[in-house]
Amino acid sequence: MASSLFFTHSHCYSSSTSLVFRLHRQLGVAPTSLRLSSSHVANNNALSSRLYPTFVLIFIMVMVSHLVIYGFVETWAVLLQSAMAMDSSAKVIDGKAVAKQIRDEITAEVSRMREATGVIPGLAVILVGDRKDSATYVRNKKKACESVGINSLEANLPEDSTEEEVLNYISGYNDDPSVHGILVQLPLPSHMNEQNILNAVRIEKDVDGFHPLNIGRLAMRGRDPLFVPCTPKGCIELLHRYNISIKGKRAVVIGRSNIVGMPAALLLQREDATVSIVHSRTSNPEEIIRQADIIISAVGKANMVRGSWIKPGAVIIDVGINPVDDPNSPRGYKLVGDVFYEEAIQVASAVTPVPGGVGPMTIAMLLQNTLISAKRVHNFE
Repeated sequence: MASSLFFTHSHCYSSSTSLVFRLHRQLGVAPTSLRLSSSHVANNNALSSRLYPTFVLIFIMVMVSHLVIYGFVETWAVLLQSAMAMDSSAKVIDGKAVAKQIRDEITAEVSRMREATGVIPGLAVILVGDRKDSATYVRNKKKACESVGINSLEANLPEDSTEEEVLNYISGYNDDPSVHGILVQLPLPSHMNEQNILNAVRIEKDVDGFHPLNIGRLAMRGRDPLFVPCTPKGCIELLHRYNISIKGKRAVVIGRSNIVGMPAALLLQREDATVSIVHSRTSNPEEIIRQADIIISAVGKANMVRGSWIKPGAVIIDVGINPVDDPNSPRGYKLVGDVFYEEAIQVASAVTPVPGGVGPMTIAMLLQNTLISAKRVHNFE
């Protein structure tokens, strides 16, 4: 490109020079008469006045030709860059691999703590009702605890249990020194006051990070919560582990739930991002999302965010887990995120897949919070 550009510029220069010599011949003036020595000045005033407009015109023609050439080159450079970007796919943020790395780190720390103090971190989970999805989550958490050496306790209560019965279990775990973390599996039956039950968990054992005092500290500058909600914490941890800068970036959180959206926005703000929240009442979601350098979506709508909504080079953390019909799957459905993955990978610089992105990180952060609680109680560094 450089050689062709040089040739074009040389051609323009030689053409303009040739034009000058032709004008000289038409005017009956030799080219050497352009050398305005002191002996020629007095005799060539009339000639100079005739040639001056010509030189101005030639100068303008040459400059315009250069600008056109530069503009042409720049346009092609932009088009080439865009084509290269479209031809490449985004980096896949492998939450499963990162979660395994974190769990390996937790395993080593649990072992070190047990050998040094004899203390084993303990997590108690309370499940009310017989929802299959909740039972699956609790079972996965129990397996995860066993895999890293954390003690797991479980209380299964029937659907028609009273709120008082649940509070009694929480009170018992609050007073049990072998329990360092308490998790109440959500959602609770409709006849129970969720806020009352979550508030009953002692703040130093609130490993889910939902206690109002923990959320309040998260929202305040200069205050640190004892625990951060697991899913938002996992989102930020993925950005850190992949060396994705947050400071000064424009971030958009889609969804404003107490579990993910709101704490995710607070965490991004703590990392010095400029944060916007898109929710069901937002009038121009596409326009706002398209400005984001970082997108965290936790709205629960399958494939809602299309490729045209995404700024080229943006980073996408997709929290959504949505079942959609799939006749090719043995189960008859497949899981997809809030973001249309196949379109997103053609535009974004990095994307979490669904499944295998944020999901494994949520459990890893729960284990990490439980370990943090045990170390804090026993002053173990």
